[in-house]
Amino acid sequence: MGLLNKFFGGSKEKKEEKVLPWILLNDLKQIPYIKKTSRIKPQLIFKHSTRCGISSMVQRQFVEQYNFSEKDFDLYYLDLLNYRNISDEVGYAFQLLHESPQLLVIKNGMLVAHASHGQINAMDLNRFI
Repeated sequence: MGLLNKFFGGSKEKKEEKVLPWILLNDLKQIPYIKKTSRIKPQLIFKHSTRCGISSMVQRQFVEQYNFSEKDFDLYYLDLLNYRNISDEVGYAFQLLHESPQLLVIKNGMLVAHASHGQINAMDLNRFI
């Protein structure tokens, strides 16, 4: 019966939701700051489409698996629907084609890695610390 409860929601326990130290990327002035700060600490940009089911699923998995602290990375969240102009500028600044969802790793002022869709959660972020 325990297996059926997992599938059909028989458990009344509420799972505590994990919250990441997101920094909202909502101003074009943040892009040069991200480049500059990446010389001290790697920067991550998570580009997310709030209307896309796949993007939401990948984001949930990313949140569940993320086990880094603010000393390891600055973690930026970019809402693509509300800030498309910033997404475009991120693409220009780091010479990257737009995809959604997408994770960018910025280090020493440059894009050093990126992934989209399912590859985001397969990315080994430890190698950038």
